[in-house]
Amino acid sequence: MDEILQLRHCLEERRYNDALLIIGEMEEMAKDEKIDKIGSYVVIMLIHLIKEQAEKRTTRLWELTLRNAVMQVQKTNRRRKADGFYLNENELREVIEENYPIALNCASLETFGGVYSPKQLAVMINQQDIGHYALNLILYGFSDEEV
Repeated sequence: MDEILQLRHCLEERRYNDALLIIGEMEEMAKDEKIDKIGSYVVIMLIHLIKEQAEKRTTRLWELTLRNAVMQVQKTNRRRKADGFYLNENELREVIEENYPIALNCASLETFGGVYSPKQLAVMINQQDIGHYALNLILYGFSDEEV
């Protein structure tokens, strides 16, 4: 709210360069919020993909949670008015990589009843495969066979 008041003040005083700087900051803050929200859903996705790969099984609840997280990432990443996306493929890949350690830590508490540490669990799975699959789910959704 403070930024809006500053913006109004700059416009009233015809300080357009300062106003443009404030608008740039506001855009960056909005994008950061989107990235954080996308990151939260990516963690949920990764937890379930890690559990599935480690335990070599899935449940309806895991599938439902995974589908919901994918749809929320897609929805959050879509720019409604500008018709595009907040994050491109490379940026999405970075979000997945950055959030993987968090997801691995959480998944270690759920997988196999929590008997393995994150390091032990990491040996049982393939981070690259999980990251690639997560990115494909975000970009392309589920295939017809998975629906």
